[in-house]
Amino acid sequence: MSSDPLFSPFSLAGVRLANRLMVSAHEPNYAEDGLPTERYVRYHEERAKGGVALTMTAGSAVVSRDSPAAFGNLHLYRDEIVAPLRQLKERCQQHGTAVMIQITHLGRRTRWDQGDWLPLVSASGVRERAHRATPKALEAWDAERIVGDYCAAGERVKAAGFDGIELIAYGHLIDSFWSPDVNNRNDEHSNSFDNRLRFTKQLLAAMRKQLGETFPLGIRMSLDEQTQHGFNTETGIAIAKALCAPESHPRCDFLNVIRGRIDTDAALSHVIPSAGMRASPHIDFAGLVKQALPQVPVLHAGRIATLADARYAIREGKVDVVGMTRAHLAEPHIARLAKLGAQDDIRPCVGASYCIDRLYLGQDALCIHNAASGREQRMPHDEDLRKRKSPTQRKVVVVGAGPAGLEAARVCLEKGLPTTIFEAADSAGGQVRLLAQGRRSELKAIVEWRLARIENLHGSIHYNRFLEPEEICSMEADIVLVATGGSPQKPPLDYGEELAQTGWEIFAGAKASERHITVYDDNGAQAGVQLAEMLASEHCQVHYVTPERTLAPDIGGLTHAETARVFAEKEIATTINARLIGVACHEKSSEKSSEKNSEKNSENRLRLELGSDYAPGKKQFLETDRLFVEHATQANDALYHALCPLSCNGGAVDQKALLAGEPQSLRRNEEGTFQLFRIGDAVAARNIHAAIYDALRLCKDF
Repeated sequence: MSSDPLFSPFSLAGVRLANRLMVSAHEPNYAEDGLPTERYVRYHEERAKGGVALTMTAGSAVVSRDSPAAFGNLHLYRDEIVAPLRQLKERCQQHGTAVMIQITHLGRRTRWDQGDWLPLVSASGVRERAHRATPKALEAWDAERIVGDYCAAGERVKAAGFDGIELIAYGHLIDSFWSPDVNNRNDEHSNSFDNRLRFTKQLLAAMRKQLGETFPLGIRMSLDEQTQHGFNTETGIAIAKALCAPESHPRCDFLNVIRGRIDTDAALSHVIPSAGMRASPHIDFAGLVKQALPQVPVLHAGRIATLADARYAIREGKVDVVGMTRAHLAEPHIARLAKLGAQDDIRPCVGASYCIDRLYLGQDALCIHNAASGREQRMPHDEDLRKRKSPTQRKVVVVGAGPAGLEAARVCLEKGLPTTIFEAADSAGGQVRLLAQGRRSELKAIVEWRLARIENLHGSIHYNRFLEPEEICSMEADIVLVATGGSPQKPPLDYGEELAQTGWEIFAGAKASERHITVYDDNGAQAGVQLAEMLASEHCQVHYVTPERTLAPDIGGLTHAETARVFAEKEIATTINARLIGVACHEKSSEKSSEKNSEKNSENRLRLELGSDYAPGKKQFLETDRLFVEHATQANDALYHALCPLSCNGGAVDQKALLAGEPQSLRRNEEGTFQLFRIGDAVAARNIHAAIYDALRLCKDF
């Protein structure tokens, strides 16, 4: 591996990096009261164990009280933060990983009704659309105060022993002065290039005086806002030269390149692309910046999900250090596995944006198919899982090869337990296989990676096997895991339920020939909107109806952005706050809402009766050629219930033991010959992550 450009060392502002891989700054929302927790420390420590050269903590740590946390940001204005930061640094340093921190004043990119309820400040009083917040224009006393806050925060970082600081300037306070779209002042901070950089230069000068000229200080900034009224690449490079060129004073030691804006979900989705969007979209742009500033260390991260793309960026001189941030959330041990030549063992990032979408919903960041990420205190990553060999060779039978069943089988095999999988269909994947279509086809890797691991671990899968309880009993298994998933169900209707269809036949490949189609989504997750997209792609006129107050509330900002784009491009009509009451065949001679005729007439039209939860007496009617409904799934639990009286635990789970990470030992039937558990949607309709987490936390203790 010595010839691999990714594993050549690099000096970043005097800090030696063992390789060219970094985890860029991001906030997983693991802090408590603005301070790093043991969970936060373990999260970064795991990536250090995995061999990443640089971890950039926080995203971003806020320096002032009038910059209230937007995504669980660390409070770098508090002295109490020094001790946990020092612990984080020391524990990552043990593994040879450099640790820096990104700091900021969020400016207008937050909410005023959080924290201390202080007014927000920005270059001007221009409203930020993503957070719907209107700031006040920064006054002179604000500038003095905030510059002092940055310096004090820098001292805390230095006291914690960190290797450097990265300022952030895209969508936050610093760059609000640069952008003509935000800065409409008429004073010494506007109207010329130098004036727009005045606040930044004052800040840099003060921090250099406080921290010293040799303390590593860099900046992550957008060099092209890609908007009509923002600054373009030419201006962005000019700003970068003014701040980072060797002859600049004061100056930044390194440049982390971003392209675009983040003040709307749509704009942010191009900075942080999701599945179905172009991977590594800004590498060549970062290369243009590197050409313009050849003596400045250039860093870049932007959905670089594969080692091949990262290697290209380094080999071709596009950047000096490459960030694989979401990829490290999916697989913390990328560098270690690559150096071992075990690249196929690397769990791939599938671009689902489940991690970031959860942040938009006010939750903690989790990977859609690595349930150990962010749970390092309680859940083992693969390297540690392999060390937890089962003391006994208990035979495991898994029924169902969806995400829950595949993960359960993989975990058991990693622990050395002989495991056999039985699947009723002719292929693995369950609902993932159905949903991994179109722009979300990358989700297939969730299944494919597990199938490869199971094969490498000598597990066996038998397809087209619908098992009866007697057959399972004859296998003499010690543990039986029922992962039979769920079946589509329809929402409760007053009448006409038989006229509604679920979308599974479309997901399975059937085509819709009708012109006017209605999708009624009473679930609010991915499946309903994806069904509407797929039907619209078949040149149908689609009307999406939901009783929710917004489009699919269970998907977060980035996923919503792409969904909204497709809905707009495909001209999918949308009706919210409307609940489907009933369905009837349309008869022109009848205007009665109580029509319950279940036979379609020759015109093949349906009449939908819609009501409102907010105005119960208000009704409306909609005509359509065909109706698809989405109401999550109903557990396929018949086999489980048939096996319960034959098992020693009756299917019961000792939840205290489960949460404590202890083996399951309940016995409710002394005549039972095996332990029985069900996981995933065989329990209840949830999502991919829940299915995989079910399997990991149960099976790791077998």
